[in-house]
Amino acid sequence: MDNVDNLSNLSNLKNLDNTIENFIDGQYQAPLNNNYLDNIEPATGLVYGKIPNSDQDDVEQAVKAAEQALPAWRSLDLEQRADYLMAIAQEIEHQLEPLALAEAQDNGKPISLAKMVDIPRAASNFKFFAHACSQFASESHAMNNTAINYTLRQPVGIVGCISPWNLPLYLFTWKIAPALAAGNCVIAKPSEITPKTAAMLGEICQKVGLPKGVLNILHGNGATVGSAICNHPKIKAISFTGGTATGAEIATQLAPKFKKLSLELGGKNPALIFDDCNIDKTINEVFRASFANQGQICLCASRLYVQRGIYEKFKSALVEKAKKLIPADPLLDDTKMGAIVSKAHLDKVLSYIEIAKEEGGTILAGGKQVLGEGRCQRGYFLQPTIIEGLSNSATCNQQEIFGPVITIQPFDTDEQALALANESDYGLAATIWTNNLSRAHQLAEQINTGIVWINCWLLRDLRTPFGGMNHSGVGREGGLEAMRFFTEPKNVCIKY
Repeated sequence: MDNVDNLSNLSNLKNLDNTIENFIDGQYQAPLNNNYLDNIEPATGLVYGKIPNSDQDDVEQAVKAAEQALPAWRSLDLEQRADYLMAIAQEIEHQLEPLALAEAQDNGKPISLAKMVDIPRAASNFKFFAHACSQFASESHAMNNTAINYTLRQPVGIVGCISPWNLPLYLFTWKIAPALAAGNCVIAKPSEITPKTAAMLGEICQKVGLPKGVLNILHGNGATVGSAICNHPKIKAISFTGGTATGAEIATQLAPKFKKLSLELGGKNPALIFDDCNIDKTINEVFRASFANQGQICLCASRLYVQRGIYEKFKSALVEKAKKLIPADPLLDDTKMGAIVSKAHLDKVLSYIEIAKEEGGTILAGGKQVLGEGRCQRGYFLQPTIIEGLSNSATCNQQEIFGPVITIQPFDTDEQALALANESDYGLAATIWTNNLSRAHQLAEQINTGIVWINCWLLRDLRTPFGGMNHSGVGREGGLEAMRFFTEPKNVCIKY
């Protein structure tokens, strides 16, 4: 699909009714309160649709549908359950083009990124857990020829999955797929900022014949429908990805209720760049790690620590690349950087740049809003921004900005690099760039993050545990970790 096709299809979409509905019990329906929120396209700043502003009554309806569906779904033969998940994956692949177009319009990300990463990964999530549910084994323990213990892994029941706006379908399915694979029924809420592909997933479930009530998708604000999902007594587990402050509020609410809780929260990820790295490759990869998806990925590198021997060369090359990267209409196939997701988020990111100036930072590149062309004249575009001269305790080195803004500073020794990296309340991911294998292993062990990439970034194996420590979250997702979260272990002891 070329640029003309993308814009033509966008025009066709706008001629349709862009009012999204909730997906409950296998059917689309209006919110019971008949209230709606505006859906705004980031690239234009204009309203292009409506989404339900759901509340606890809609949650109650979804829970009743899940209750009806749960007995049959949890007792379904594993191969049949896997077949449904594979069918969903195949249909996502079949609908790559319309899903990518919807994601780019809804989120502001380049359509090329949606085609290459977001939609294929959503399909891969369902494929992976379709296989995982049949490979998920439990343990047995013999007791000196007197007894045998074995562990049952049973579905939790009805679970809530709440996902963010930065990778809408990608992270939505990352939660839903293992929950369904483990035999649960799901009440899912996408971000109210990016609801479109989540709504389209309901159509896919209808097409493949997923039993009614197994997956229910509700739209609306976190404070209303999100809170209602978290606090409903029949929803036994919550998997949430989003901001640290919201995660803390959810944890506070749910602690007295003793629900299972998985929180994948923010990051302030360090990149440690040593003078023995492959500098040309590292510049390109660190640039991608810093500004992919407009810097709106929790795994993006945002604190760059560069060894002094290559600091000036590395900095100059990075600044040059940043100045050449011009944000543009995300629906153009050659766009490499799209729009910030919302006006509120753009204002937040700009406010951090102003704070950096007040705290003595020097803006080496970017730092300003970009005015788009044509239909994008009112869009939310921001230049990729590089800031130098801040102390490690400065606001922009300690608080998550979640945008195309990075800081850069030099270091001298391995010990200094490690101390700078670990001086953070967050602990999600880190990258280490060096050809010294011993250094790489030692630093990977000592750095306080849940994920460490060495000489690469965002190279993901879905079997591995995903998540962070400290303010970056509680628990792990991915592979067996996800299957364990969405099941309850039960020990059975039999005496010989």
